[in-house]
Amino acid sequence: MRSISRFMGTSALCTAALAATTITASAQSTGTQEVEKVTVTGQREGTGGVIRKEERPKTRSTVTDTYIKTQPAGQSIFQTLNLVPGLNFTNSDPYGSSGGNVRIRGFDGARISLTQDGIPLNDTGNYAIFTNQQIDPEYIQRATVNTGTTDVDSPTASATGGTINVVTRRPYEDLTLTAGTAFGSFNYQRFIGVIDSGEHNGASAFGGVSFQEYEKFKGPGELQKTQGNARVYQQIGEGSFISLIGHYNENRNNFYRNLSKAQITTFGDSFDNFATCTRDAANGIVGVDGFLADNVQNDGLQPLPAPPGGAATDNILNPSSCTNFFGLRINPSNTGNLRVQGNFQLSDALRFTIDPSWQYVKANGGGTTPTSEIDTRLGTGIDLNSDGDLLDTVRLYTPNNTNTSRYGVTASLIYDIDEHSLVRIAYTGDHGRHRQTGAFSRTFADGNTVEIFGGLDAASAKIVGTNGNDLRGRDRLSHAILNQVSANYTGRFFNDTLLVDVGLRAPYFSRDLNQFCHSQAGSPFNVRCTTEVTEPFIDPDGDGIGQFASTGGTRFVRPYSTKFEYEALLPNVGLSYEFLPNNIAYLSYAEGFSAPRTDNLYTASIDGILDNVDGNIAGDPIDAIVLLGLEPERTKSYDLGYRHQGDRVTSSVAIWYNEFENRIVTSFDADLGITVDRNVGKVKLQGIDAEVGWRVTPELVFYASASYIESEVQENIATGVGTFAATAGKALVETPDFTYGGRIQYQVTDHLSLAVQGKYVGDRFSNDINTEVAPAYTVLDANATIDLTALGLDRTILQINATNIFDEAYLGSISSSTTGLASFSVGAPQTVQAQIKTQF
Repeated sequence: MRSISRFMGTSALCTAALAATTITASAQSTGTQEVEKVTVTGQREGTGGVIRKEERPKTRSTVTDTYIKTQPAGQSIFQTLNLVPGLNFTNSDPYGSSGGNVRIRGFDGARISLTQDGIPLNDTGNYAIFTNQQIDPEYIQRATVNTGTTDVDSPTASATGGTINVVTRRPYEDLTLTAGTAFGSFNYQRFIGVIDSGEHNGASAFGGVSFQEYEKFKGPGELQKTQGNARVYQQIGEGSFISLIGHYNENRNNFYRNLSKAQITTFGDSFDNFATCTRDAANGIVGVDGFLADNVQNDGLQPLPAPPGGAATDNILNPSSCTNFFGLRINPSNTGNLRVQGNFQLSDALRFTIDPSWQYVKANGGGTTPTSEIDTRLGTGIDLNSDGDLLDTVRLYTPNNTNTSRYGVTASLIYDIDEHSLVRIAYTGDHGRHRQTGAFSRTFADGNTVEIFGGLDAASAKIVGTNGNDLRGRDRLSHAILNQVSANYTGRFFNDTLLVDVGLRAPYFSRDLNQFCHSQAGSPFNVRCTTEVTEPFIDPDGDGIGQFASTGGTRFVRPYSTKFEYEALLPNVGLSYEFLPNNIAYLSYAEGFSAPRTDNLYTASIDGILDNVDGNIAGDPIDAIVLLGLEPERTKSYDLGYRHQGDRVTSSVAIWYNEFENRIVTSFDADLGITVDRNVGKVKLQGIDAEVGWRVTPELVFYASASYIESEVQENIATGVGTFAATAGKALVETPDFTYGGRIQYQVTDHLSLAVQGKYVGDRFSNDINTEVAPAYTVLDANATIDLTALGLDRTILQINATNIFDEAYLGSISSSTTGLASFSVGAPQTVQAQIKTQF
């Protein structure tokens, strides 16, 4: 948020203790940064370098490193952005490693484009944003939020609700060693070390590592994160450079358990996953190898009565409660990327920029499945628990692993017409290889997994049947390929008072899908991955549709490959006019586009007229397989705004309207008689975003933001044959109507700075028919920064952060539903952290 970064500046002491870098134009790709330089008419930081001024003719806000450093050590950049108007983030724990949900103007994270130095970070399959896997705050120069619009070269096939762009800092000009340590509530501890080489003949670099761990604030388990970052920067003559940035992150997390309101009423909001796992005794003789024996018989198939107010899985004495055993409710992830930035002045008027990148992801969300030792996918049967017989049903670890390798490039040619205007053409290529597998593996006798990624990498962890079939719950490969061209013109007129920015983005996106398992008709998730010999796939008429004897009349579709293609022309127009000194009016219009996600497209259905050979309705000799393609979501976003950028006050207000078409939801298709993902028409959204920063004195600064959102779904959603949910006229789920944010900072002395900030979030509906509500809440935080120079510790500060200082009880993220009851994450309690940061 621009005002936060500007007037929340931690004071000279923080800037001195952690050297700040020069702030350039806010953008995402190197090309866009160059284009935006033509719009800068004055000092971007405003009076005293505190209030960050926005010059672009669109609604957006920027947080800089000055403010980021005032937040808790290791905190997610999304929590730091939470005071930005129009954005609401619900953090799943006080330190950010459990992730959370972000919304911008009613759009969820999968509809928001996230980039780091111009490369897209949304998942290639479902566009999810993983907020706990982002770069450490020590390396972030700034983060910019475009609320409702994209940049003309945004490298995305998913952005209908705005963009978040994170920019990495430059290496320091002097040789510097930065070290930090932090301790806090819930046994939090963090260590970080960074070395900057200093500049030598135009070359500079930094490299650093961090480690943090802490216990969950409720329930058993802990969270660990290890991260490394590095950058090499080489200046090439005047105005040209090349840079290589590397990032690697490992998370090893136990989940928090989401709760329904009934569970909270019955068990309390501290109810969570279980510390132990109840197992039935095995038949026969228990295995003696000590490795595979897990002493399980009919695990979860002999449930005890459910406790009052909860399901059978809420009863720790019930074997089925092992699905909520903390050791199997895990979220391991290994992620990394390499990104290059090149900026080359080819002539006095022509510049070329290029940003190639590579990304890697390996992650899953845990999970278990009770599996019979004579499951036909195992051939003639396997002794899964080493007790000498095939009489048991054994709980296996069954994570759905995602393994992604992604290559991308964004390149621009920029021609300066004169000192006030330019034109640009740009190309983006993005190819993601998205491998999704669900290899099963055994667990130890205490319920813990043998291998956190199941049978993905370790051959010894795989379960192979007598027929040679690997036991797995998912097996598919997709390629997400984006080719995009864009062009824009930017210019200033009438003594630089009028800014015109006109562009066109043309994405062409394809998904190549390969389903290696038999798919249950009408479901993207229920598959049977098998090469069964004892019980083969039965398809007498050869139409690709058949059954397995062990699954009764359930109909499956043979493995298949297919391709979906999408394209669009997306205008992006902005005008701003400085009608009086420091008073700017602006107007923007942008169209957005989001292609269907992978899961939306892996749905193989049947034409509904079934033949005699398959034992159903007579009349059609061959059944037809129907792949349910969907239209991409589209948005039209309008903003009318005003900015005042004075010596002591900076403020902005925007009135906005958004038409959201072809919204994709999971619903019941009455014609096919199955649950499918489908387009359900329009949603209209409108609202107001405002923020103001006021430097009362050189020592005292105020910031405030406010947002109002009104959303309306235009159509009812089918929920059964001839039945519909009354969603028309209802508001979007998890979208508060009012949010308010604010911060007060006071520089008490040269050595002491104090600040308090808070966020109010209004009521949020948790289902599409608006019959269940997450109540409004307010959370207040505070921080104090103390310069320790007086104690002889030069360039060293002690910082104390307290979050949720009044221990507000509230509901955080929502797992919503169409007509039923939702589940909620429980908001983090009062938390205190102390950190020491020093430089040599």
